[in-house]
Amino acid sequence: MNPVESIPAAVGVNGLTAILVSLACIALSWWALQNLKLDLIIRHPKGPQGKLLHLLLAICLGRFVAAFVLDYWGYTQMLRYMF
Repeated sequence: MNPVESIPAAVGVNGLTAILVSLACIALSWWALQNLKLDLIIRHPKGPQGKLLHLLLAICLGRFVAAFVLDYWGYTQMLRYMF
């Protein structure tokens, strides 16, 4: 296979991996935030605004965790060029 033809496939796999890792980290963050007592911070944590805040917190936290995981994976892949 021509190396030029394999580049789009590699980019596609990297994109799909990033999407799956991001979604998994957001789901993990949502699960972890279930123990957060939002009633100490906001008035109506069970209302739509409280649930939206919970979702936004999970997305933000999950995105930061996913960025860390993907960066770490990229760094480990670069180590093979060191030796």
